[in-house]
Amino acid sequence: MTLYLRPGEKSLRNGRVSIPDQVYFITFVCDERKRIFTDWECALGAVKILTEEGLWRNSKLLCWVLMPDHWHGLIQLSNEESLSKLMQRVKAVSAKNINIVRSSSDSVWLKCFFDRGLRAEEDIRSVAEYIIANPIRAGLVDDIGMYAFWDAWWLLEGEQVL
Repeated sequence: MTLYLRPGEKSLRNGRVSIPDQVYFITFVCDERKRIFTDWECALGAVKILTEEGLWRNSKLLCWVLMPDHWHGLIQLSNEESLSKLMQRVKAVSAKNINIVRSSSDSVWLKCFFDRGLRAEEDIRSVAEYIIANPIRAGLVDDIGMYAFWDAWWLLEGEQVL
């Protein structure tokens, strides 16, 4: 059996390492860049499952944003499983639940995902702010407070965002 990979998918895995406690900037994209999450119910269903603490096991979801055709997040990887296994589970479980909401059996996510481990000198908060500003840069809203599908860990501290 031949596994079909889209151009660049295999190269995304080259050099991928899983380092416990490492913070990773993750992106996964909807299959065929379909804008599945322009539908409020689908977006809400995706957010409910993607923010469920048990889904991430002992890895920490630090911030995230759900865009119409992709998801960005910052995660701190636990030592329980590799980054690839974590993303495989997160995408499979979320796709199953998203398809229940949208009454579909179509693919939700591309098989690949994009990751970048943050260097020690990088400011995690700056990267998080970059992630959650995505709806503003995409022209979906003028103010992040007007966009429903994002969150960041420092909100628990009561700080102003953007």
